[in-house]
Amino acid sequence: MFKRFIRAIKSLFGGFISSMEDPKLILEQNIRDLNDQIPQMNENIATVKANMIMLQKEVKKYEKRIEDLTAKIKSAINADRDDIAEGYAMQLEQAKENLSTSKEQLEFAEQAYEKALKVKKAFVREKDRKIQEAKEALRASERAEWQGKVADALEQFETGGLDQTHDEMLNRLNEKTAKNEARMEMALDSVDTETMEIEANAEKLRAQELVKQFKTDMGKVEAPDKEKSVGSSDGEIEIEEEASEKEKESNKTIGNKERSKS
Repeated sequence: MFKRFIRAIKSLFGGFISSMEDPKLILEQNIRDLNDQIPQMNENIATVKANMIMLQKEVKKYEKRIEDLTAKIKSAINADRDDIAEGYAMQLEQAKENLSTSKEQLEFAEQAYEKALKVKKAFVREKDRKIQEAKEALRASERAEWQGKVADALEQFETGGLDQTHDEMLNRLNEKTAKNEARMEMALDSVDTETMEIEANAEKLRAQELVKQFKTDMGKVEAPDKEKSVGSSDGEIEIEEEASEKEKESNKTIGNKERSKS
C-alpha cells in the first residue's frame, strides 16, 4: 500500500513538472549553460598551465644549483679543502633529488595540460554541435507555431462562417456589377446615337462653310463664280436631303424600338 502511495505521489508531481517544462525555454537555457562553461574551463586550463610553468622554472633552478654546487666541489677539492667539498656534496645530493622530483611532477603537469587541451577541444566541438541542434529545433518550433496560427485562421474561416460570408459578399458585389453594366447597355441602346452623329456632321459642315466665307471676305480665297456657287448650293441641297433621309430612318428605328418595348 505504501509503495502504491509513493508511486501515486511521484506520478502526480512528475506530471505537474512535465506540464511546467517548456522545451523552447529549456533549450535556450541549455545554450546559455554550455557557453558559460567555456570561461570556467579556460580558468582550469590556465591553472594547470601555471603549475606546469612553475615546475619548469623549478627544474631550471635545480639544474642551475647543481651546476654551481659541482663547480664549488671541484674548487674545494683543488684547494685541498675536503671538508668544504663534503658539505657541498651533501647539498648537491639533495639538489639532485629535488630535481628528479620536479622533473616527475613536470612530466605529469605537461600530460595534464595536453589532456586538458584535448578535453576542451572535444567539449567545444560537442558544444557547437548541441547548440546547432538546439537552434535548428528552435527554428523548427517557430515555423511550427506560425503554421499552427495559419491552420487556426483557416479553420476559423470554415467553422466561424467567415468563408461563407466572404463568398456571399463576393456574389452580391458581382451581381450588383452585372446589373449596373446591363443598365448602362440599355441606356446606350435607348439613346439615338445615329441622329447625334448626323447632327455633329452637319455642324462640322456648317463650321467649314463659315470658315470658308471668312476666308473669302478676307481675300484669302477667290470668290466662287456662279457655277461654283450653283454647284455648292446643289451640294448643300444634296447634303440636306441626305441628312433628312437619315433622320427619317433614325425616326423609324426609334419607333420600332418603342413599339418592341411596349
